[in-house]
Amino acid sequence: MNSLKDGFFPDEVILQILARLPVKSLYRSKTVCKLWCRLSSDKYFIQLYNELSVKNPLVLVEVSEVSESKSSLICVDNLRGVSEISLDFLKDRIKVRASCNGLLCCSSIPDKGVYYVCNPMTREFRLLPKSRERPVTRFYPDGEATLVGLACNLLSQKFNVVLAGYHRSFGHRSDGTFICLVFDSELNKWRKFVSYQDDHFTHMNRNQVVFVNGSLHWLTGGCSCILVLDLDCDIWRKMPFPDKVSYGSGSGNRIYLLESDGCLSLIQISDAWMNIWVLKDYERQEWDLVDRVSLRCIRGLVPGIFPISQTGEYVFLATHKQVLVYQRKNRVWKEMYSVKNGCTLPLWFSAHAFRSTIFSCH
Repeated sequence: MNSLKDGFFPDEVILQILARLPVKSLYRSKTVCKLWCRLSSDKYFIQLYNELSVKNPLVLVEVSEVSESKSSLICVDNLRGVSEISLDFLKDRIKVRASCNGLLCCSSIPDKGVYYVCNPMTREFRLLPKSRERPVTRFYPDGEATLVGLACNLLSQKFNVVLAGYHRSFGHRSDGTFICLVFDSELNKWRKFVSYQDDHFTHMNRNQVVFVNGSLHWLTGGCSCILVLDLDCDIWRKMPFPDKVSYGSGSGNRIYLLESDGCLSLIQISDAWMNIWVLKDYERQEWDLVDRVSLRCIRGLVPGIFPISQTGEYVFLATHKQVLVYQRKNRVWKEMYSVKNGCTLPLWFSAHAFRSTIFSCH
């Protein structure tokens, strides 16, 4: 197999080719030979595959048709187009709560407090053990965790799930006590710590949780700062915005939190412009304005447009019925997906950044 004279490619060339296949196609190819069969469990190949996959972030959107009682999960890929993904292997009615490096954290709709972590591409899943803290009856105001975060380390193949929210005693409102439960996939158990917070969070703030530098990041409801959870030492802290970023001060300014090629990124949208900031130096908290995009050609969509996922080459954005991609090099806008019939919720309401990776839940 290593001899070019015999008409075969070297092993490394074959690995490079296979590492660019979609996960489903890669798993189908396992029947070709013993070498290919072993690839999905080979550490070198998994690392190679995931390194290439993280350069191509996708968008997952949940589409709820008006005429149908169930919803479908649509995957939008800048390279391969649009496909449908099924989570029927969970055998439960679920809601996607968080996404990170190819895994999804889902909560059961009929059974509050039941959570799954799954890889929709390999169809593996893990039912998380219930916490002894009984979070269903302790979170304010509706029994659901205010923040749900998923932190997946591609190198170690370990993950953490975070459930955080304001605590309430029975029959009382919250007193500001912020309970945080962290699940450790390696130990298969939860840990708990308590702090005091006075922030609130919108629906988009909850959806756009970013895992970089060993920490989870959320925008606060008033977009006054970034709330950071350091998973190494279980400490909450606050990170300021770039000095030139302002929220709500005229011209319809809105701010969103995303990842960009492994770095934390802020996107500021006004009536006419989209500014993209990247945190180039995490320790010194030094932000760079890396792009300034005119929104003139999509002016009618601007009030209802939300950035979901990005790289240095393109940005995915969702509207009520469309998923758009903006190609940053040639400055071209393109529609990637559109809902043909009526849908009960806007697409941005249930859109998540996603990657197709080889990541085991077990």
